[in-house]
Amino acid sequence: MIALLGLFFAAFLAATLIPAQSEAVLVGLLLSGGHSALLLVMTATLGNVLGSVVNWVLGRFLTAYADRRWFPVSEQQLSKAAGWYRRWGYWSLLGSWLPIVGDPLTLAAGVMKEPLWRFLLIVTLSKGGRYVVLAMATQGFL
Repeated sequence: MIALLGLFFAAFLAATLIPAQSEAVLVGLLLSGGHSALLLVMTATLGNVLGSVVNWVLGRFLTAYADRRWFPVSEQQLSKAAGWYRRWGYWSLLGSWLPIVGDPLTLAAGVMKEPLWRFLLIVTLSKGGRYVVLAMATQGFL
């Protein structure tokens, strides 16, 4: 149970704008063989998606404070992500799993007032898909 909580929180933190390595935790747990791959992938996906919801909420309700020092995204990152979002719309959320741009994209989705239901659907597919591919590669299926 502690391993699953650790994976959940690593995935949660990795999806917020705080650096964390959920992939390393997932691979380590997969290699240890103590839990089913499906349970690990579901745990990592849930944590990562909920962390992305935090970004969406920040974008939706707290961007009035974007000029504050404590705000977790720079003006440049937010501007770049919003530009991507304007260009590609909600489909840009398929890139929410990407390093560097993925987390600001989820923040931009909140800024652009993306409906939460569609945000959850696309982000879950994107982030869950990444963990599925990682689990398959770790277990030699790819």
